[in-house]
Amino acid sequence: MDAKTAAAASIDDYIAAQASAVQPILHRIRAIVREEAPDARQTISYRMPAFMLGGALIYFAAFKKHIGIYPPVHGDAALLQALAPYRGDKGNLSFPLDQAVPYELIRRVARQRVEENMSNALGRRTK
Repeated sequence: MDAKTAAAASIDDYIAAQASAVQPILHRIRAIVREEAPDARQTISYRMPAFMLGGALIYFAAFKKHIGIYPPVHGDAALLQALAPYRGDKGNLSFPLDQAVPYELIRRVARQRVEENMSNALGRRTK
């Protein structure tokens, strides 16, 4: 992220401020999350595009050498194993721009995050 992203008022503004080579990647990630969470609210939070659904669902951001996706995923052992090459110290995901972006893996992350958030929201309602 750079100074241009600090002023982004919307996800469209954020994507438009990124390098032209990265914009299609960001558009595709956004479309994937929209498909998996059509009711999620889109916003800018922490200077990143964010989707909110029962709390923070997914943040994503372009960096010089990678695309970052936050917050961490929990629970699905097979998904966690598939994500292992991309996981950072705190569970955040880093997809290098010099490699093919694993969009179907990102779709699985979005789907898992929706399940986590809905499960957490249901737990809060039953307490």
